Amino acid sequence: MTLNDIKAAVDAGQTVHWANTGYIVHKDRLGQYLITYQPNGSCIGLTDRSGHRLNGKETEFFIARSKDSAENPGSQSRPDGQGRGVAPGGAGAFPLGGQL
Repeated sequence: MTLNDIKAAVDAGQTVHWANTGYIVHKDRLGQYLITYQPNGSCIGLTDRSGHRLNGKETEFFIARSKDSAENPGSQSRPDGQGRGVAPGGAGAFPLGGQL
């Protein structure tokens, strides 16, 4: 997804993830687009300080699957089957800056 695609999806109320379903893109009350790691609340801006370059690859962002897919949580990963920090058995990713 491009930067504009991500912003449009978030503004339209869609859930956008980065890398895996543990990371959610949202807009705060100041109008900033952020990526938050849900298990611990770690947060990073969607872009660098210039506001033009994503903090992640375009291919790593995806829109959440429909609620029908929620019945099968093992299927909630990136559409291409790739995921950052996902261990065998479905363990979540490490928080940003927390990897050793």
